[in-house]
Amino acid sequence: MNPEPTPRPVALVTGGSAGLGRDLVLALVGVGWTVVTDARRPGPLADLSGLLGTDSAQVVAVAGDVTDAAHRGGLLAAVERLGRLDLLVHNASTLGPTPLPPLTGVSMDDLQTVWRTNVGGPLVLTAALLPHLVASRGVLLSISSDAAVAHYPGWGLYGASKAALDHVTLTYGAENPEIAAYAVDPGDMRTAMHQAAFPGEDISDRPLPATVVPQLLALLRHRPPSGRYRAADLGAEVS
Repeated sequence: MNPEPTPRPVALVTGGSAGLGRDLVLALVGVGWTVVTDARRPGPLADLSGLLGTDSAQVVAVAGDVTDAAHRGGLLAAVERLGRLDLLVHNASTLGPTPLPPLTGVSMDDLQTVWRTNVGGPLVLTAALLPHLVASRGVLLSISSDAAVAHYPGWGLYGASKAALDHVTLTYGAENPEIAAYAVDPGDMRTAMHQAAFPGEDISDRPLPATVVPQLLALLRHRPPSGRYRAADLGAEVS
């Protein structure tokens, strides 16, 4: 008798239509994963399917905002239809108001917008998907920032939200030893969000987000202890 084929691992990557999220989705599909992903606008998700060509069947695209409960329900339903979840990546995030203001210029509305997207959405989405991650002994991965641990003028609101995301992510790991939990600082990248932080400046010297993907794939392969990592260090850390 021929053995049953090994089922494809399943990932959910938020914010998968652009930047690091898009490149990670493409890479995961390329190495045999099925990926559920989302974005606030459906157009870029359709463009993603076009880039995948014949592999587009391995991507389940769900347009919507991670802060919306109905949208999170749609992501959960997509995972349940696939029957498993091996990797949850919190990549979607917002800078908040730009140009980046000092903390004295941050309003309560700004705080709520950034916190709901960068912390609240990931917190409750993880809670909803946690039984699936635990069942597969999967990986929880949150994309962090050096602003979570360093202090730059104008980056206080965003940095505080990323510090909170790190804490939430690694606490989930401490509370659920069956999973591995990582907060990864990818470093500066040439993305639309990074450009928004530096309006009018030339950021062409920053590396493309695709250069970070091999480190993230290495993290998944080697599965070091749960913790906070810099992508630039992962080659040494996980070898």
